[in-house]
Parts: sequence; structure tokens; C-alpha cells
Amino acid sequence: MGYDTRANGHRIALWGFVRQRNWPATFGYVLFIGALSAGYFYNLTFVQLGLVDVGERVIGLSPSRVAAHMALLAGTTLVVALGTGFLMHRRGWSDQFFVKLRLLFVAVLIQTALTAAVPLLRHEAALIVWISLASVALGIGVPSMFGLTCDLIPTRDRGWVAAVITSAAFLSAAVLTTDWRIEQFAQQLIWLMLAGVVGLGLLAFVPMPLTTALARQHESPEFGIGRFVRGRSRGGGWQGPGFAVALFLMFGVYFIDSLGFLRIIETPIYMGSAWHSPDTGPLWFIAGAHVLAAVLAGILYPALGQRVLLVWVFTLFAVVQLQYVLHSLTTPELPASLGLPLLYSMAVSIYTVLNFVLWADYSTPATITRNTALGVGVSGWLASFLSTSLSVSWRSGGMEFADHLRLVSAISLTMLVATAVLLMWPARRKESA
Repeated sequence: MGYDTRANGHRIALWGFVRQRNWPATFGYVLFIGALSAGYFYNLTFVQLGLVDVGERVIGLSPSRVAAHMALLAGTTLVVALGTGFLMHRRGWSDQFFVKLRLLFVAVLIQTALTAAVPLLRHEAALIVWISLASVALGIGVPSMFGLTCDLIPTRDRGWVAAVITSAAFLSAAVLTTDWRIEQFAQQLIWLMLAGVVGLGLLAFVPMPLTTALARQHESPEFGIGRFVRGRSRGGGWQGPGFAVALFLMFGVYFIDSLGFLRIIETPIYMGSAWHSPDTGPLWFIAGAHVLAAVLAGILYPALGQRVLLVWVFTLFAVVQLQYVLHSLTTPELPASLGLPLLYSMAVSIYTVLNFVLWADYSTPATITRNTALGVGVSGWLASFLSTSLSVSWRSGGMEFADHLRLVSAISLTMLVATAVLLMWPARRKESA
């Protein structure tokens, strides 16, 4: 690469590439940030919110039926992601840049066709078929997209890159998608996705010096070796207890977030003054909170490590959920303070930054597809599936809002204590704290 990051470890590697006119490496940042920002925005809006709108408003299904179909989506995506990630690891495709790029192209191509077709859905059977195909595309996309980290982003730049991705996705989701209807999501996304299909197709299948240079970057230690890779894991083995602890904690974060937020978005008094506010001011404040927290997490991640940041996340979740409980018990007829969604948004941005960077930092090029499939699949999709099912069960059983959030707060506090104990564990302090 011609740029020694080890000699200038305090500097952002990107500036060195720009000064040396290393445009392939610079383009790699643009490609990675653009792809993950667009992909996460797609999941935040079209998948998580749009499918609920299709099921309940367009097709007329009950909330429990919609929850069952979302569980199908999460479960199938998990299975496909794990299968794809482990297959790529076993076949030696994990460090093959073009294999990952072509699989990502296939995933985006399928998603583009499904996005164009979703306004035509009118029956439950068609929705099930649509969800099954979407699960395949999402499952293929997880290891192929996250697996590009070691090809495109140097290890010491991953914190701020994750912050940029998180900021772009949540800023767009908070400000541009106030309606939460499938027609709006499809209209917003289809042209962006068509452009992505064309661009990825050219990069994946047309030989050019740009992609040839990008395909070799993972061979450099500054790109390929993750921050938390130790000992035998450098040769492709398992990452050990540190990875398992990170998986457990991130599963807890996703579980708590979905379990609480699914109930909040069903309560008009809280949505009308925040995410569904008729005024643009609260929307921009929420977007700003997302960006601020993402930037702070991106800056602090290299210095503090994931467990300290996760202490912040569990603390913020516990505080804001307890405040929702207090509000629902004292003044439920009045709109809640804007501070509640702002704190909630900050917690979400911090753990999202971690999700974008953690799994790659426990990986080498030989293991990144397997590790990202496990990390994103288990902590994200499996946690969402279980929390969605539990939330629907509690609501259908007649549990009151305050009791629901009180239980979520208790889980948050339990995870906070567990994280604090792990933070002080001497044997792992050097690696993970």
C-alpha cells in the first residue's frame, strides 16, 4: 500500500491514502460506507417498519400474525446467514474479495426485485413467499457485506467509519421516513437500489485495476488483522471467550432494544411527540442525538473498548425505560418529554457503531464471514425474533405498558451489572476493556 500505519498510529489512515493519491484505497471507504449505510437504512425502514405496515394495513392481518411472519423472516435470515458464512469459511471464500462482492450483488438484485414487487402484495400467502425470498437475500448479504470490512477499511479507522455509517442511516431514517407506509419506503428506495445493482454489477464482474487493487488489500496487516485477534485465532481458529462474551452482550442489547421499542411504537402518546411528530423539530433533534452518540462512540471505541461502551448502553436503556414507566404511572395523558426519545436514540447509536465494527475486529480475512454471520445473525436477527415474540405475547396477554417497560428495565439493569462484572474481570481486561 505504501503507507505505514504502524509508524503513525495516531493518524487516520484515510488521510495517508489521499495524500499518496491511492485512489483505490480511498474508493474502498466510499464503497463500504455507501453500501452499509444504504443496507442498514433499508433494514431500519423497509424491512422492520414497512413489512408491519403491509401486514396490518394492506393485507389486514392481526398484530400476532404479523409478528409470526416477522419471526419467520428473522429465523430464516439467521439460518441462511449462518449457512452462508460457515460455507464461505470452509470453502476458503472468506478472503476472496470478488466472491463476497458477487454474493452481495446477488443479494441486492433480489432485494431490488422484491422492493418493486411489494406494493402488489394483497394476500397472506404472497407475503409469506415474499418474506422467504427476502430472508434468503438478507442472509446472503450479512456475511458478504460485513465480510468486506477487512478488504476495504484499515483496523484503526473502523471506529469512525462505523460512526459515519450509523449517522447516515439513522439521520435518513429519522428525518425522511415520518409516514412509515410501504408505498413511501418503496418509492424512496427503488431508484437507489437500481443504482446500487448497476454499480455492484460493474465492480463484481467487469475486470478493472480498481477492483484488482482492492482485492489485495486484505493481505496487509493494517487491513486484515482485527483489533482483538489473539494467539491461535490469527491462524483461523476460534476467537475464544472474548468473542463469546461480546456475542452474549450484543444479543442482550438487541433483545432489550426490540422488546422495549416494539411496545413504545404502539403507544400513540409517545410516538406523536417524537418519531411521528407533525413538527420537524423533534425529528431533527432525534436525528441529531443519533449522530452525536455515533460520533462519540466512534471516537471512544479505539480508546475504551466495547465493554465500557456497553455499560453506557445498558445504563441509558435502563434510565430511559424507567422514565417511560414513571411517565405512564403519573401523567399518561400528557406527551412525554423529548428527552426520553433522545436518550433512547443515543443508546441505539452507540450499540449500532459497535455492531458494525466488533465482529471484524475479532476476525482475520480467513474468519470474517463466519464471525460476522454469527455476530450479526445471533445478536441481531435471533435477538429480534425472540424479543418480538415475547413482546407480542405480553401484549396479547393483557400486560399493561408500565409493567412491560418495568420488566424490560429489570433486564437492562441485570445486563448492566453483568457487563460491569465482566469489565472488571482481570483475565480479559487487556483484550476487551
